[in-house]
Amino acid sequence: MSTQIFLASTLYGTATLAAALDSDCFGPADRRILLVCNNAATPETTPGLDEMPGFARLRDRFDDVVSWNETISPFHPGGWSPRADDVPLWERHLRLLWNLGDEPVELAVESIQVNPALGVAQIFTGAPLTVYADGLMSYGPTRNKIDPLVGTRIDRLLHLDLVPGLTPVLLTEFGVAPEIVPTDAFLKVLAELVDTGDELPRTEGEPALLLGQYLSALEILTPEEEEQLHVEMLRGVVELGHTEVVFKPHPSAPARWSRALEQEAEKLGADLTVLDTPVLAEVLYQRMRPALVVGCFSTALLTASALYGLPVARTGTATLMERLAPYENSNRVPVAVVDALLPDLGDRAAVTEQRRGMDVAALTELVRTVSYAMQPKIYPGLRAEAERYLSRHLSPQTWRYFKRRRLTSLALPGALPAQLAFIPRNATVRRVARRARALRRGVRS
Repeated sequence: MSTQIFLASTLYGTATLAAALDSDCFGPADRRILLVCNNAATPETTPGLDEMPGFARLRDRFDDVVSWNETISPFHPGGWSPRADDVPLWERHLRLLWNLGDEPVELAVESIQVNPALGVAQIFTGAPLTVYADGLMSYGPTRNKIDPLVGTRIDRLLHLDLVPGLTPVLLTEFGVAPEIVPTDAFLKVLAELVDTGDELPRTEGEPALLLGQYLSALEILTPEEEEQLHVEMLRGVVELGHTEVVFKPHPSAPARWSRALEQEAEKLGADLTVLDTPVLAEVLYQRMRPALVVGCFSTALLTASALYGLPVARTGTATLMERLAPYENSNRVPVAVVDALLPDLGDRAAVTEQRRGMDVAALTELVRTVSYAMQPKIYPGLRAEAERYLSRHLSPQTWRYFKRRRLTSLALPGALPAQLAFIPRNATVRRVARRARALRRGVRS
């Protein structure tokens, strides 16, 4: 007897697993368990993925569905992991609770660097691991150094081909080979979910679709700044001639954002529809065939472009690259990929012609250089590539992906001159700079 346990926290991730199973990416097993996890800040008030429209269509790929939240209650999945001394007790407990006996177990998890995936992997100490990635973060570096007792058990990284030709950096420090989940299989799974949008409001023609992300929850933008970002999206599509607009807010976003958009739409004479039904963006792509999809750095922008051939545009990425902190923030590569590839909403010609900013070869060099700058201790082997790229390609267009202070700390091309390197560490200079900024703010106010 053998059991495969699949940990999932989103419907999109579950669809990725379903496509992988349909494509025989996993070997045969006597039993398959879907371990669902609700990572919301307050999971008690937020529907889990097994309560989402369309889950029933994916359910038949698994023999059992088990809740990780209920298993470790009252702890939060994102903040709990077993103490080292308790690992044998937890494994024994889960084997009894889930009727696993002594049979071998295989694990498929997402985001292995953090809990709950890391905690589950630590409990089943001898289980081989597959990591599956359903977003753009797979193209960037591993965000934390992983214990070799976990990392050396990872056999492969399953990912969607969102940027054809771009190879993920994630987990390459352990020699993990990336493996693409077949696009046709993924599209077939998404097609099964198309009628989960039957309750969606009807739209005339092909509207422009705006994607909200709730970046203020990640403390990247303030709520007011993110609200303004959505307003700018609306203004941008109206300037491009789209009078029918659909806004898909993040499920956790406050309702007032929608009201601000509605007020702006009235001023601009646009017909705005705000969706209040939790549904995958890919369902909207199939039902509405939007004339343009606009967002900041959502993975859904790349699925629209790469998988459905829809016109896309991005906005706000320049601000985000300035705001992301610390430099090793794991959103940095997804933002860079979207910024480098997709046309800016404010560039009418680029959006109309769907001009790409970089080819895949240039993007690969950029991603590997940014990955080294983010995690130099995890990827020391990328240093030579980073030095070569920075010495040849630093320009007004590429500088926004880097911070001079970061390059200085790593002694990379583009660093501060040696005679000025003392400035960031000089308390007097910093104090004078703070006073100057305070005076400037005072004058503006």
